[in-house]
Amino acid sequence: MIELYQVIAIILGLIAILYSISRFRDGKMSIGMLLLWILIWLIIIIISLYPNDTNYLASYTGIGRGLDFVLILGILICFYLIFKMYNKIENIEEELTDLVREIAIQNKKIGIEEDENILNESDIENPEK
Repeated sequence: MIELYQVIAIILGLIAILYSISRFRDGKMSIGMLLLWILIWLIIIIISLYPNDTNYLASYTGIGRGLDFVLILGILICFYLIFKMYNKIENIEEELTDLVREIAIQNKKIGIEEDENILNESDIENPEK
């Protein structure tokens, strides 16, 4: 018999897969991340359908109970995703710093050119100086 938590996990997993596909179609997610999220949600659906099989996986890996195996696996996946986000944020910060520097250099050049143009215009208007 299917328990309530299994139904909730299956529905949540299917909604998350559809949402991931939608984000991919909108260009907000790469194919690699799409496949990763689909894999994660499929694993959640499978574990919710066959919760007793986690006991086999747990004993195979040397972990005591199936629930412990699922929790450890979830924590490891969370750490991996946090690591990926941290690296992505670091890359974005570096790109932003480079962009701000480039804009500052361009603004400085434009400011110098405008100052020279103002000086040249004032020389033409007031040749006495």
